[in-house]
Amino acid sequence: MQTLVIYDIVEDKIRNRVAEACKDYGLTRIQWSAFSGNLNYNRRQELYLRLRRTLGKSEGNIQIYPICDKDLQLKKEIDITSGEKKVDHS
Repeated sequence: MQTLVIYDIVEDKIRNRVAEACKDYGLTRIQWSAFSGNLNYNRRQELYLRLRRTLGKSEGNIQIYPICDKDLQLKKEIDITSGEKKVDHS
């Protein structure tokens, strides 16, 4: 199932570890503090536990959202980068 991970973490070291954990689980960075990718239930739970340990008692917020295929098909994206405007109408 598609999984979205978003986070807001104050400490650089912890924030970088969270990003590395997301990459280790095959997720792709879609924003500065957001990753997405396909994870089954068990892998999502493993990632949750790893991120929980990583954050520890540090100040921050990490949110993990499973997104079903039906809802994913409703996704809209507006991406303006490098002077080009890309709009996903899917």
